[in-house]
Amino acid sequence: MFYLQRLPLCPFSHSMASIEESEPMLVTSQGGEKRVCPEKGEEEEGDLPPKRPRVQNDQKNGGQSHQDEEEEPEGNGSEGEDGEEDGETFADMMKHGLTEVDVGILKFVSDHEGFSGILKERYSDFVVHEINKQGKTVQLDDLSIPPEVEQQTDESDVLTEEQKQQLGELQLFKNKEGNVSIEVEDDTKEKRTLIHKAIKTQFPGLETKTEEREGHKFIVAYHAAGKKALAAPRKHSWPKKRGSFCHFVLYKENKDTMDAINVLSKFLRLRPNLFSYMGTKDKRAITVQEIAVLKITAERLAHLNKCLMNFKLGNFCYKNHPLKLGELQGNHFTVVIRNISGTQEQVQQAMTSLKETGFINYYGMQRFGTTAVPTHQVAEIMRKSWSILKNDWNEVVDLILKPRPGAEKGYLVRCREEWAKTQDPEAALKKLPIKRCVEGQLLRGLSMYGKKNIITAFGLIPRNNRLMYIHSYQSVVWNTMVSRRIEAFGLKAVEGDLVLRGGTAHHLTAEEAESHSIHDIVMPLPGFDVIYPSHHVGKGYREMLSADGLDIDNMRHKVKDYSLAGAYRRVIIRPSDVSWEVIQYDDPKISLVHTDVEKLEDKPAPVFNTEGKYRALRMEFSLPPSTYATMAIREVLKMDTSIKNQTQLNTTWLN
Repeated sequence: MFYLQRLPLCPFSHSMASIEESEPMLVTSQGGEKRVCPEKGEEEEGDLPPKRPRVQNDQKNGGQSHQDEEEEPEGNGSEGEDGEEDGETFADMMKHGLTEVDVGILKFVSDHEGFSGILKERYSDFVVHEINKQGKTVQLDDLSIPPEVEQQTDESDVLTEEQKQQLGELQLFKNKEGNVSIEVEDDTKEKRTLIHKAIKTQFPGLETKTEEREGHKFIVAYHAAGKKALAAPRKHSWPKKRGSFCHFVLYKENKDTMDAINVLSKFLRLRPNLFSYMGTKDKRAITVQEIAVLKITAERLAHLNKCLMNFKLGNFCYKNHPLKLGELQGNHFTVVIRNISGTQEQVQQAMTSLKETGFINYYGMQRFGTTAVPTHQVAEIMRKSWSILKNDWNEVVDLILKPRPGAEKGYLVRCREEWAKTQDPEAALKKLPIKRCVEGQLLRGLSMYGKKNIITAFGLIPRNNRLMYIHSYQSVVWNTMVSRRIEAFGLKAVEGDLVLRGGTAHHLTAEEAESHSIHDIVMPLPGFDVIYPSHHVGKGYREMLSADGLDIDNMRHKVKDYSLAGAYRRVIIRPSDVSWEVIQYDDPKISLVHTDVEKLEDKPAPVFNTEGKYRALRMEFSLPPSTYATMAIREVLKMDTSIKNQTQLNTTWLN
């Protein structure tokens, strides 16, 4: 079992889009960012929709994969940290939740005996380093500013030293006049253009205009937007020889990627969509990944190291391109499972199996949400919407907004009760102090577009969240069919299985199956552009979709977003760079991992005892994109990783 400590009396809040385990199983955050400069205004949503790959986990065959880009649904209103507590325990909230069986996770690869341990007792027990597209593990090991590219200043000669001094004083708000006027003696358009350019390049934050006075032309320099202009230099002042994008390594603790981007955006006064990244990373973890931002200097970014806690930015460089979701090769994990019960022999068997054979590439529990109404139940209604029946869309809305079993924040309960009583979106919306949850976004859409235009109203929910309802259904189907495949044929390739050749799926003949292993086999996510195994498991796809009222031969939808092409996913994943050790320790509060920041600060690595009160399994492994580290850990421990099961175990253990 997973031993758990008591959790805060509030609904569980998933991090957005975390493919690695995102569930805070043990203790709450030890700190947050320190805001040195208070900012005004709300955070702006930076919604970067993920690209759907044709082939997952298969860089060798040309498929673009996308670990970490699939975002968690924001339903259940769990974004509100400031709402009241209603006295319900976390166990009460989760008693209606999902288990692994509910989403088709049924089988294991190895027959070794499982053992118990504590996963994520501290967020530093789960460390993730991104692996970039060159195959290099991203690490934070340099906080210095890169040397500045020499800038051509052909236009600098058009300004006199006296004019430069006046403009410098104006830039620093030392000029009482509020502007500087420069008479254009050689009145040509080319000369005026050079002066305009010289002022804006050499004195960021100043605007210019041309005025005519008594037959003479003047270029007037002035502040366009007060002191904010000085804080955010104009883009055209960017040196030509410098790459347009500043790439840097982001080290973060206990914060998911989107939250981190929003924090950086607020401090830099930027829109979040100016940032790009290859994948979103876990919240309850220490993660290290590459980020790129458009035309922001390394100096400004490095300054944030003095302003923020639990963040560190470094390894700055300038490049001419942003980052794209999914172009990473994977992630390297360092995971500590504390207070293990397994013997040395059990640990050896479990980890050897993981290294040599691998684990079933199930979609993990965080793919499906953890609330009383699982996201795949909403997907059942979404499936009916593919038949373009208006009543089905009404049912989608009702399922999201109607009262539900289990405990929730009081304001959410009142919002649902208001909707059930009045069906008035504006009245229900008034019950929500937190408007950015899925319920609030949907109600806002219904208020704007009316209940007769539900498809448009539903579109106000961020695209990633809407697509997760559909993707979760695909994932349930895939998990269920893979469990059937393992049950029927075990860990060997058989006639009718699918393999990829140059990115195209191919059915194995009996003879071909003899020369292939289970590691070559893929299974399809249902869609209009895939084929299915030719053995009886392939027929199971049709039966399952038919039982849900879907035609497997007609997976297109009039709304393009909801048309599913499908994709192929490997059945078994064998991690690379697998290593492990059993650690003895006495203090459960000490860190058992040497982090990048600790190395930068020359802090000593943890020293382990030859004997100790507790034993921990420290494991390291690398995974390709779109795979779940929790499924690898599940294979080692042989335990259900669902929050519902862990909460029940926690209740039993504490009592």
